[in-house]
Amino acid sequence: MSSQLKQHPKQHVVFTTSNGAPVDNDINILTAGNPGPSLVQDFHTMDKLAHFNRERIPERVVHAKGAGAHGYFEVTNADLPKWCRAKLFNSVGKRTPVFARFSTVGGEKGSADSARDPRGFAVKFYTEEGNWDMVGNNTPIFFIREPQKFPDFIHTQKRNPQTNLKDPDAFWDFMGLTPESVHQFTILFSDRGTPKDFRHMDGFSSHTLKFVNDKYEPYFVKLHFKTESGIQNHTNAEAISLAGTDPDAATKDLFQAIERGDHPAWKVCIQLMKYDEAFNYRFDPFDVTKVLSHKDYPLIPIGRMVLDRNPENYFAEVEQAAFSPSHMVPGIEPSLDKMLQWRLLSYPDAHRYRLGTNYQQIPINCPMHVNNYQRDGPMCVEANGGKSTNYYPNSVNGTPAVDPSAHIHEYKVMGEVAKHQYKHPNNDYVQAGDLYRLMDSGAKTRLVENIVGHMSGVTRDDIKIRAIRCFYLADKEYGTRICEGLKLDVNKVIQTLPK
Repeated sequence: MSSQLKQHPKQHVVFTTSNGAPVDNDINILTAGNPGPSLVQDFHTMDKLAHFNRERIPERVVHAKGAGAHGYFEVTNADLPKWCRAKLFNSVGKRTPVFARFSTVGGEKGSADSARDPRGFAVKFYTEEGNWDMVGNNTPIFFIREPQKFPDFIHTQKRNPQTNLKDPDAFWDFMGLTPESVHQFTILFSDRGTPKDFRHMDGFSSHTLKFVNDKYEPYFVKLHFKTESGIQNHTNAEAISLAGTDPDAATKDLFQAIERGDHPAWKVCIQLMKYDEAFNYRFDPFDVTKVLSHKDYPLIPIGRMVLDRNPENYFAEVEQAAFSPSHMVPGIEPSLDKMLQWRLLSYPDAHRYRLGTNYQQIPINCPMHVNNYQRDGPMCVEANGGKSTNYYPNSVNGTPAVDPSAHIHEYKVMGEVAKHQYKHPNNDYVQAGDLYRLMDSGAKTRLVENIVGHMSGVTRDDIKIRAIRCFYLADKEYGTRICEGLKLDVNKVIQTLPK
């Protein structure tokens, strides 16, 4: 607050009510005599207290605790237009304003920045063709691939409905019954599960997206934001200690770094896959629990993101920022990823609940240009279309018209309508095992200790054994070490393995 006061030299500013009327006294309420009673006609007091009761909007169900900053994205690769026709990519050196928000995922708004949790990594690009939101995490994958599992998964990360306490039984019970999650759980309990702060971590689209060029030739891509500050993580002990001594450490670090001119930056890269290759690759590129091999699809640098300006007001900018994977621009389209497909629907729905149907009129979310026939609704704070026509099609001169060039890449869809069980020749344990075997001995030990420490709170052996089975199927040494740490007989795990 002291730094803000320095920016505002003393001047005579009249204190007013919310309707702009001057206030003569903010120390004493209006009463009939002394000491009272108070009078309901004291609008100023009622106005002030009623507003206070409504200062908090609904908390995000996930990603509640976050920090953000403004900056820009700059194109560095002249070949980018060959793959994507989005205008923000059309020339080297072109800069597009961005707003980025980083967050923990499972905790409440007052939780610690150092929690063992994925970190949200969302970037809003304010392009000349509309806003593009890249809504990802600091991990290249996710826990599940079926969207209907998401509420259940989040419930296991939250609080028990009876005790209102975190529930290790639910946490590991879900994991053991959801084998595709073993890859993400391996990342979560590794050193990468507790990033030092938001500057010292990478970001990923996680989902495969589609790029389309001017010839309407499609490519599948994954985006990678590689931090220029270097990867730094806390040990489990450091993260736990920091939660008690400085729970807002990452939020503070981001703000202070930008204030002193140490602007965080990320090299932005893509993995580029030809369209037809996606349907024959050894892993399903539309399964968000899997990565694309860097040997098969090396990173191609395309640009650089720099954050160089802090928000002026946290609530107005960071808390009200609304990102959605459905906010795309011509040249950037969804893939066949089922999780992504349903995020396209659920994110705007969450924003309409939390911020209101006109959430995109809030300045932090507002695109450069909006011309449509949407009208009315709570918190409509712009001209609401004025006297212009509010329907389409129409024959009125000067009204917004469609742009045929914005049409998407066309592709055929055929198949039997059913709730198909997921099938792919490569199983859910391969990449988790590969990741474990890539770690050095110290990283493996910390990973196992972190899992054992968390799983020690589980009250049922059958839940432990079922979860350990997933780690064992990924790598025998991996599962065996967890068994030994929990003082369980590995033979009990082996007996549960599929024949």
